[in-house]
Amino acid sequence: MPHMHGELLFHQFDQPSIMSELGRDRLLFALHEMLRIRQFETRAEAAYQQGHVGGFFHSYVGQEAIQTAAISALGKKHWYITSYRCHALVLLLGEKSNEMMAELFGKKTGNAKGRGGSMHMYSERMLGGFGIVGGQIPIATGAAFRNKYLGITDEIAICFFGDGAVPQGTFHESLNMASIHSIPCLYVVENNHWSMGTPLHKTMANHNHFVEKAAEAYDILYYRLDGMDFFSCYAGFKEAFQHIVKTSRPVIIECITDRFKGHSISDPALYRTKEQLKECMSKDPIGKFKIALLESKICTENEIQEIETKSREEMIQAIKFAEESPWPDISELEEGVYV
Repeated sequence: MPHMHGELLFHQFDQPSIMSELGRDRLLFALHEMLRIRQFETRAEAAYQQGHVGGFFHSYVGQEAIQTAAISALGKKHWYITSYRCHALVLLLGEKSNEMMAELFGKKTGNAKGRGGSMHMYSERMLGGFGIVGGQIPIATGAAFRNKYLGITDEIAICFFGDGAVPQGTFHESLNMASIHSIPCLYVVENNHWSMGTPLHKTMANHNHFVEKAAEAYDILYYRLDGMDFFSCYAGFKEAFQHIVKTSRPVIIECITDRFKGHSISDPALYRTKEQLKECMSKDPIGKFKIALLESKICTENEIQEIETKSREEMIQAIKFAEESPWPDISELEEGVYV
């Protein structure tokens, strides 16, 4: 059962049964996806620091288990929407790393033809990365309402946003509407503790339970998951999805996680001590996942090394593709702009 109220506890799950359910191929694929995200973000950050990437850049390093588990548990056929920290989700939904890297570089071959940059990528089933804090929450609610209106019962909308979006009016208005009208939407709070750069106890009333209490206020089922653990996230997402399909009711998931970088790459994160950073990096979700696979004899160290090499080579090639791609022609500047 999901955790409803009381102590700061995570949703309970059975790791051996999840590993058995997923099997070797799907587990190794999940590892591959998390390593692809890590490599993409690492290579793209280096390109940013070298001046190849303009604008803002928000890294997903440290949070890879959450969205990887969500796609593993739910599949790709739903409506997805997220914040400006959007690279990982676009990769997971099948967009090509070459085109994503080219988008960061502002090139014509990019995911959004070089117009969106880091914060505004898309896929056929992803309605975009949103630059406005909380701006994606009503859009996801509308996408879920669309499914209900059309009688589509096996698809939902999944909305990812950070802890800093929870005080926004869009969060509360959307949850109220979703509860009143029984809209099949999954709201996922990726709580990495800092909003932008201020600890939650200074910005959020009842900071340890603020998401849980919002769920209670709007009569919505709530789960708290360990966002640094793939298996915790997989179990919670799977159960939440089953509940939404069965009841056509919304669900709120809070994933407690850590970002290893600042709010954006230009943020030196001086509000966090070296000791705090070292502690959160000791919970690296990829390292934790590797240990689980090795201890369960799912794979060997050599197989993991092969996957890491493959992921690294893919992203090195993506950088090369982006560097060699042409710039957009100035004559195309007004295409897609409507008056």
